Amino acid sequence: MTKKILMICLGNICRSPIAEVVMVDVLAKVKVDGVVVDSAALGSWHVGNRADHRALSTLQHHGLKSTHIVRQIKKQDFNEFDYIFGMDEENMSELRRLAPKGSKAELLMLGDFGLSKDNRIIEDPYYQKGAEGFETAYQQCVAACTAFVNQRLLK
Repeated sequence: MTKKILMICLGNICRSPIAEVVMVDVLAKVKVDGVVVDSAALGSWHVGNRADHRALSTLQHHGLKSTHIVRQIKKQDFNEFDYIFGMDEENMSELRRLAPKGSKAELLMLGDFGLSKDNRIIEDPYYQKGAEGFETAYQQCVAACTAFVNQRLLK
């Protein structure tokens, strides 16, 4: 049975497209098939655009590529996806607010998997200078996606 995972952040140009590509990569490495991974924004600012150039270059540095075009989360996503991941407490609060009553998606914070309590927030690197914050987000996503796959999908 196909599982569907949706990665969410504020604008869908930094953290969630990185998390999407990392999750696809982790699934491929452990040979888990039948999982669809996508990402989306809470806000509409960047709809139709590509990810931030720093996110794309961080992925490229690790041999990965994103072709994702920004989209905003829709009500039906809450019933189409099995897991919807937010990157921080504000994302989670907004996801809980947007979720229709009785929707099937499990709302989870990505950093709750594989990261310590004081490192579980995947900070938005958008307003930081340079690409250091993007590398940090990438590393957090690798640890969190790997832990999630091991705990939930490889049982």
